[in-house]
Amino acid sequence: MSVLLPPAQVAIVEVAPRDGFQSIREPLPTADKIRCIELLIDAGVTRMEIGAFVSPKAIPQMADTGELVAAFADRAAMRFSALVPNLRGAELALAQGVRELVFVVSVSESHNQANVRRSVAESLEELARIVALLEHDADACLRLDLGTSFDCPYEGTIAWHQVDDVLSRARALCGNLHLEVALCDTTGRATPYQVAEHFRQLVGRHQAPRLSWAFHGHDTYGMGVANALFAIHHGATAVDTACAGLGGCPFAPGATGNTATEDLVYALNGGQVYSGIDIARLLVAADAIAALPGGQSASHLRQVPRDRIR
Repeated sequence: MSVLLPPAQVAIVEVAPRDGFQSIREPLPTADKIRCIELLIDAGVTRMEIGAFVSPKAIPQMADTGELVAAFADRAAMRFSALVPNLRGAELALAQGVRELVFVVSVSESHNQANVRRSVAESLEELARIVALLEHDADACLRLDLGTSFDCPYEGTIAWHQVDDVLSRARALCGNLHLEVALCDTTGRATPYQVAEHFRQLVGRHQAPRLSWAFHGHDTYGMGVANALFAIHHGATAVDTACAGLGGCPFAPGATGNTATEDLVYALNGGQVYSGIDIARLLVAADAIAALPGGQSASHLRQVPRDRIR
């Protein structure tokens, strides 16, 4: 029987400042966001989705993303990324100095319409415009988040070949850009074996020198950590998590929380997988994030007495 050995290291992409804060209805003071981000950096986080360059009318919580980027402009060791829904968002992000852009397209037509009010084909046309912009910036790179890669709240289970279809169309537009592809469990309904099968099939079909893989999960059904572990054993080198388990997709009913960063780091520590994150300091950040007004957190580790965590 073959044994899956854990990888030597995994990149944790902290998404609480975007996916987490976005789930809170009332705008948070920018100073509170900065304090939480500082605590995450103090804990050893080196990759972070800091916000989104979207219309403030659509998502008021993200209106201060530019201020957050400016506040941490001197953190050379940090890899900050920002979600951009269209060409205008990409232009704003690059003007603010963000070099890693995140573009989302759902595999499911119905979810893509609910999320961005466009067909999948229209989203891919917008992706082509962003790629054309990035081709003139040697330092920029692109993250493609494939929403509803496993399940759609409107259409049900998503097969891997449906993901393959959208990914193939997207890759044909991306030229020689360095591309990180994230398979996103938008509803949290994925199971570990489904995650493994999707990664096994898609990584086998799309291996390329400038292509890397990531996983974005929710813990709605309690599968967040298990799904992340199966993803990293089948090709993912980065995993999105949110400290304190904050956040969820507003267009996926029941997807209440992202997988908690501290829960995954604890699991990785058990396999001696390096993440660079200090769990004691991370729990300080988790407490601060969980205390934000209006947020829904879902962390298992925060409920354990601190003297039992090591």
